[in-house]
Amino acid sequence: MSSLLGRLIVNFVLLLISFIAYSSQIFVIWPWYGRTLSVELLVLLVPFNLLVGMLLWNYFYCVTVDPGRVPQGWKPDTHTDGFEVKKLTGRPRYCRMCESFKPPRTHHCRQCGRCVLRMDHHCPWINNCVGHHNHGHFVRFLFYVDVACSYHLAMMVRRVYHNLNINYWDTIPGIEFIFILLNFVACIPVLLSVGAFSIYHFNGILNNTTTIEGWEKDKVATMVRRGKIQDVKFPYNLGRRRNINSVLGPNPWLWCWPTPTPGNGLRYELTESEELEDAETHVWPPDDPTRPYFEEQEGEFKLPESPWTFENGNVNPDLQAYNTKLRQDSVTRRRKSRKGAGYSSLPPYHPDYQGSDAESGEDTTPQSEASDDGEYNDGGRVRRGSEGYEFKAADREDMLRRYLEQIGETPGRYHRYIPQVDTESESDDDNTPLGQVQLN
Repeated sequence: MSSLLGRLIVNFVLLLISFIAYSSQIFVIWPWYGRTLSVELLVLLVPFNLLVGMLLWNYFYCVTVDPGRVPQGWKPDTHTDGFEVKKLTGRPRYCRMCESFKPPRTHHCRQCGRCVLRMDHHCPWINNCVGHHNHGHFVRFLFYVDVACSYHLAMMVRRVYHNLNINYWDTIPGIEFIFILLNFVACIPVLLSVGAFSIYHFNGILNNTTTIEGWEKDKVATMVRRGKIQDVKFPYNLGRRRNINSVLGPNPWLWCWPTPTPGNGLRYELTESEELEDAETHVWPPDDPTRPYFEEQEGEFKLPESPWTFENGNVNPDLQAYNTKLRQDSVTRRRKSRKGAGYSSLPPYHPDYQGSDAESGEDTTPQSEASDDGEYNDGGRVRRGSEGYEFKAADREDMLRRYLEQIGETPGRYHRYIPQVDTESESDDDNTPLGQVQLN
């Protein structure tokens, strides 16, 4: 997201909050109380303005507080600290884009262009990532949006209900009625959408799970249900009270007050069972056994010499060779198609080219195709599997040598072409003028 577009979205959110908060007080509540300051009016509006103030305060922190950066040159202490490793290589997690090691629960954000500590997600409404240092402010912002919108709707409903019990000449004025409708239209969608979003994030705090880790847990649960892996315990679930303390702080009286998140975001406490089982390293998420060929291999990758081989010149074990009967049937079908077409599919410079013998019924199929063992097909070994075809390149010199031996020639010897002399019958027929041909 561009910087300009992000700022426009933030300004739009501020205008929407201001419209819902202050248009209702100026054009609806203030005329309803006769435009006079009273104790009842203060009792109604002071709590509402406090909620709006806390909402704007936490929103300011969500936008301005850095979610967390990986310190330059940071490396995990493999001797004392618990650190995350890759399942395949057993090495600490590394970000290729940032060219640095990644602490636990850290992910790279494409919008921000850097790694974010304990990244939850990138939120366009705050033009910032939700990470370790501003996750608590983001959760408080959602909480105050829910409470303030509920309070606002309660005031609007009370104003409309009060007008139902008065005489028709004391109806709501036109301007006040328009602003009541606008406040309902603006506040109800905000409450429904943010309320559903808040439930998801409140549940994430109770389980000490970020949005990205929630997707990983769903993927792991699917693999466990299908029997691909054994059940794996999430290593950061410390219990509900300790999970909340890790984001909002240890003092419950300050959970609703803007306070910094405990810790530095480089190391997180693990469950006791996880610490006992593996005190130095832990792996989350577990490796997916269905993707053995697409994970990063340990060591330097070398390109194969031929583009038709799999990986570093090795044979893919998942590829299975053709059945011999199927290969022979395929060769037979190609022979019939060539005889019917009347031409050879090989170019004249090919060592197996024998001319257009399809009309005379001779077999122009290369010997390599008609071999009983089915080793070669069109000049290469063919195997087929889920990844496609694999061709093992054949030696062209060997093909030419076998062809020359087949026709009775000596390999490596220069052969001069001597054209055959036409017979007398063929020459007489060719020299006969067209006008002398007698038609029977």
